[in-house]
Amino acid sequence: MSEHIIEAMGLSKVTIKDGKVINVSEPEIEYCPLFDHHRGIKKLTPEAIAENMQFRIDDFGMCTSKRQLRMKDFLSFGISEIICTLLDEKIIDCAVMVLEGCGTLVVWDGELVQGIGGRVSGLFKTSPIPELIAKIGEENIVNPKTAEINQIKGIKLAIKKGFKNIAVTIAVAGDAKEIKKLQKEHPDTNIYVFVVHTTQKSAKEARELFDISDVATACASKNIREIAEAKCIKTVGQSIPIYARTEMGKKFLEMRLAKIGGEKPKKDNPDLPYPMI
Repeated sequence: MSEHIIEAMGLSKVTIKDGKVINVSEPEIEYCPLFDHHRGIKKLTPEAIAENMQFRIDDFGMCTSKRQLRMKDFLSFGISEIICTLLDEKIIDCAVMVLEGCGTLVVWDGELVQGIGGRVSGLFKTSPIPELIAKIGEENIVNPKTAEINQIKGIKLAIKKGFKNIAVTIAVAGDAKEIKKLQKEHPDTNIYVFVVHTTQKSAKEARELFDISDVATACASKNIREIAEAKCIKTVGQSIPIYARTEMGKKFLEMRLAKIGGEKPKKDNPDLPYPMI
């Protein structure tokens, strides 16, 4: 039996078994501007979330052996889109990401990055899907037997495979210390950190995550927003800002902006997630 748990829309915990949504917890966030603007969802409820998650399963095979892995660049602005651009421009060699049915993996194809990260975020737990593992390649997956999610092991796998410019997405504050250690142990390797899924992080977690990041997304995190707005060197977006902490992070944002034709005009009263937690 294939089981997957996603901390999804509004930080609801969604359990999917064998291609069906079987449980949806009450969300922590009532309103998300992204799902309002793109899906017309005015209020995040378990029913609305279940419907959206089942749509994803039926539409592109999320959490099933029919999962579509590749996706074209649709010229939007998000973490997977930024990483995709960096691969296309050969600024990075690979990305360490997470995919349902595979867990942590190493990829170096922009369409795979977009197909993996642009469609699903917040994967909390997953189990092996042999068909997807075969498509990605066991040698590119941290643990194909268990589909373990472990970004530190993913970085180590990328280094072992000889990559020198590595992007990694992280959502766990505990990874920060280990990444700093790896950076010291491999001075000839650049590890670029993209912080994702930041909602409900404590002030301590938010600071640890932001301080290790090159780029961080705000989500509905009150703490990330407060820390980043005081310390970042560039911000893109208003409803769900993306922050650059380092000069390389700033360069990454600017490269993506150049590709999509610049930033949209700022709004006087942008829609914001509610509540911020």
